[in-house]
Amino acid sequence: MADVTTISEGLTPTGLVNVINHYLTTMSAPIRSGNGIIDKYVGDAIMAFWGPPFNDAAEQARLACLAGLGQLARLQPFRDALPELMGIRRGVPEIHMRIGIATGEAVVGNIGSDVSKSYTVMGDTVNLASRLEGVSKTYGTHLLVDETTMTQAGDAIETREIDSILVVGKTEAHRIFEVLGLKGEIDATRGALRERFAAGLAAYRGQAWAETAVEFKACLARVPDDGPAHVFLERVAHLSAHAPAPDWNGVWTLAEK
Repeated sequence: MADVTTISEGLTPTGLVNVINHYLTTMSAPIRSGNGIIDKYVGDAIMAFWGPPFNDAAEQARLACLAGLGQLARLQPFRDALPELMGIRRGVPEIHMRIGIATGEAVVGNIGSDVSKSYTVMGDTVNLASRLEGVSKTYGTHLLVDETTMTQAGDAIETREIDSILVVGKTEAHRIFEVLGLKGEIDATRGALRERFAAGLAAYRGQAWAETAVEFKACLARVPDDGPAHVFLERVAHLSAHAPAPDWNGVWTLAEK
């Protein structure tokens, strides 16, 4: 859940617990129905994983993405339930959420001390998924995945490439993708947005700053609140005035987790 600290300021402790519990219940359902394993709840967040022996390796990325889309589909009904849940009619907080999914090798097993262990998952892939959730805050997106996830789940979902980034704590750049919806189920507006965004991204990587700005402005003409297009317009304005180094490869280094 995004911005839970701000939301909690206006709630009593009991009210906050009610909201968080209802949120976790609502958003756990798509994970369970998609054969995912809920590792743990961390405050308002859910950590889950897919993979052998619970799922076939070829299915894990698709199942994770479908669960993420299922969670997003439940967000508006959750919002609609808040006035009754909180006992208020006005000033209902606007709830948002962010999801990060990464696919790769991980350590799965009973991990802990000699007195307490948990069956959990850990490793670079887990860390990357956590970073992608945070990266969504930068780009104003809701569901980001890495390239491996996009490739393995590509026959089930519609995506658009967002950027090539270097996240905090990593030395390898990653291409990141936004999941737009189920395969064949995005509308014409989103389809046109994806095409113009791809053109803008290509111009950006070729350092054609004027062309880049034209394409991302065209994106905003179609979807005025598109977060990634706003991010790139601000970035291009900076790069036009401060040319990147000769060895610049289009990878953007993020300063925050």
